[in-house]
Amino acid sequence: MSSTTQITVAQLSRLVGLPDAPAIVDVRISEDFEASPYLVPGSGRQDYRAVAEWAPRYQGRRVVVLCQRGLKLSEGAAAWLRHEGIAAESLEGGYEAWRESGGLAVAGARIPERNKAGATVWVTRARPKVDRIACPWLIRRFVDPAAVFLFVTPSEVEAVADRFQAVPFDIDGVFWSHRGERCSFDIMLEEFGLASPALDRLATIVRAADTARLDLVPEAAGFLAVSLGLSRMFRDDLEQLDAGMLVYDAFYRWCRDATGETHNWPSGPGKA
Repeated sequence: MSSTTQITVAQLSRLVGLPDAPAIVDVRISEDFEASPYLVPGSGRQDYRAVAEWAPRYQGRRVVVLCQRGLKLSEGAAAWLRHEGIAAESLEGGYEAWRESGGLAVAGARIPERNKAGATVWVTRARPKVDRIACPWLIRRFVDPAAVFLFVTPSEVEAVADRFQAVPFDIDGVFWSHRGERCSFDIMLEEFGLASPALDRLATIVRAADTARLDLVPEAAGFLAVSLGLSRMFRDDLEQLDAGMLVYDAFYRWCRDATGETHNWPSGPGKA
């Protein structure tokens, strides 16, 4: 049984990808990370020796700390965070337990270099509809919760990427974009290594809506309608992204937890 200062792999796996997921801090030493260069989704690496320096950025947040086996490094870093008044737990069994459970893991080599503030920076075309909301949602929920997204004039995407050290996506001729019949969201799932039944189901809906193949799944038409409606509601792309995050959160939870549920009216016997 885990202690009151630990969280189990099963408990954390239910929180990963949700809007209220805890901040996850990976304090594995370099040798352990290089031996298995993958990250628990949404986690960021920190040097346990510098915990006093990076602890303040987690004030007011719930934090889960993990090391290789859930022993001294994560226990010590979590204890230090609690000393700073931060609600912190260590992951029972650490990264090894996470991988042994078959939990999702992000390919560390595919995560772009972070800026001085610790965030990845991405750039794409303005006026997003489907893929350009889907990809930011995936990145913020599973790769980098602090990711920055720049929406610019289509002709300026690559120049902005160069000048602002941003990663371009969902435009022709770049790595993070459509390949054949697959959309940018599909490519990110593949390259980051984020295959799961729920995300695969969501990817089919996104692909169907983004590539005008609404016959692929019955949810596609409604999903496209919501996406286009949001694009008409907001002039500011970042406000649209904020609103769209909730839509994707809802569809992800349906894909993960509610596909077998139906709703009928009247709901029970004896109704007129």
